[in-house]
Amino acid sequence: MSDITITGLIVAVAVVLFVTNKVPVVLVALGVAMALWGSGVLSLQAAMAGFGDPAVLFIAALFVVSAALERTGVTTWAGQRLITSAGEESRSRLLVLTGLLVAFLTALISVNGAVAALLPVVVVMAVRLKRPPSQLLMPLVFSAHAGSLLALTGTPVNVLVANAALESGAGRFGFFSFTIVGVPLLLGTLAIIVLFGEKLLPHRAGPSMPADFSRHARTLVEQYGLSDGMFRLRLRANSPYAGAAVAAVDFAPWPGLELIAIQQGDTGGPLTRQILAEGDHLLVRGDAELAASIAAQMHLAFRQEAAATDLEETLFNRQSGLAEVMIPPRSALIGEPVFPGMTTPSGDLIIIAIQRGGSDLGPQGAVLAAGDTLLLQGTWKALDVHLTDPEVLVVNSPDVVRRQAVPLGMGAKAAISILAAMVLMLATGIVPPAIAGLAACFALILTGVMSVEQSYRAIDWTTVILVAAMMPLSTAMEETGAARMMAEHLVAIVGDSGPHV
Repeated sequence: MSDITITGLIVAVAVVLFVTNKVPVVLVALGVAMALWGSGVLSLQAAMAGFGDPAVLFIAALFVVSAALERTGVTTWAGQRLITSAGEESRSRLLVLTGLLVAFLTALISVNGAVAALLPVVVVMAVRLKRPPSQLLMPLVFSAHAGSLLALTGTPVNVLVANAALESGAGRFGFFSFTIVGVPLLLGTLAIIVLFGEKLLPHRAGPSMPADFSRHARTLVEQYGLSDGMFRLRLRANSPYAGAAVAAVDFAPWPGLELIAIQQGDTGGPLTRQILAEGDHLLVRGDAELAASIAAQMHLAFRQEAAATDLEETLFNRQSGLAEVMIPPRSALIGEPVFPGMTTPSGDLIIIAIQRGGSDLGPQGAVLAAGDTLLLQGTWKALDVHLTDPEVLVVNSPDVVRRQAVPLGMGAKAAISILAAMVLMLATGIVPPAIAGLAACFALILTGVMSVEQSYRAIDWTTVILVAAMMPLSTAMEETGAARMMAEHLVAIVGDSGPHV
């Protein structure tokens, strides 16, 4: 049996398995590479070459860049600007702006990254505007695929085609080489969506809708009654507390006032020092006149958090946030004494409030029981690290909440700058795409926008392995002459009809 025949059989079997979906696509792709080696069509080095191909590295890097934009709230910010610009009345304006936004993001970070980043934003937007999600989600996907032809980074297919053109000697495709096709395609897609979408698109919603966390801080503040009698006292340079040990802050002489937390001035999270400094905050609750009197005596800047919105900025911002956890049955924490204002054993989180059966347990605290809920405050990083503890159940993931509730959070400017630098490198061609993508990943990790573990999780390994494992198939078709034979038959059929046919 000739190598061409063997290659053709492998292709046929792979197509059948892909279509029937009886075997995971990753196994099918890996099976293709193994079959090409096992049949002797390719050497081991050629069969595994896809896993070291620069195009595969670039595709993986795009997933990390996409995750960085989503994690730092850039996509949420863009979605909120979209809602503000579109308004609630004009359906056409909403569809056009949604399509343009996802097309623009797709051109920069690929279809998968753009759709994954904007999907929750668009669903929440549909819920908020009282529109069927299907009326926005399908145009989102259509526009994303049209936008994939706006730039080289729009889809892995663009990268693979550009790589093949370079290897064949046809020259490197520029960053905007696809734009001449992508712009008309995008405009045509938007026109069809606006003109015929109302009739063609389904009007339905799923059985359950994702939560809208854009006002989550206010929900927690109101549920736990934090806006009533809450004050923030900032240490001035001449305050006796400035330069004093934390233990020196004693509110026992003022029984009408309760110290909830001490926040570090530069982060807004729990104090990590043993010595207080100018700019640190004392978060207290109690009588307003007494709080103002103490502030005057101790040279503290007095601010009353009179409304939920005031406290939101204090407890829920780019540096720090809130998380609600529940004590599950059989937790090792059952029986532990806790009280508002105490820090967790790590020292990174503050217990702001404790509730049992929906009722606040007050400043005296309590011994934890199954079903109790704790409201914790700390930096976003601390919340991400410590709430993986199996002894507590997290009600809402801080990572998910932050993406919706804190647009343009910590690292957003760095993520946007790194993305712009990557696009500039790709547009000018000063470095190969793989180097530009890897440099962006390096920068995201070094600046703290993404950790190594988060970068690993951000990569869609199914896509990466699928592309890498199927690459040797094109090599086999070229080396066996199958590609040439198919091209000759196609030319014979088309004849002199020209490239349009």
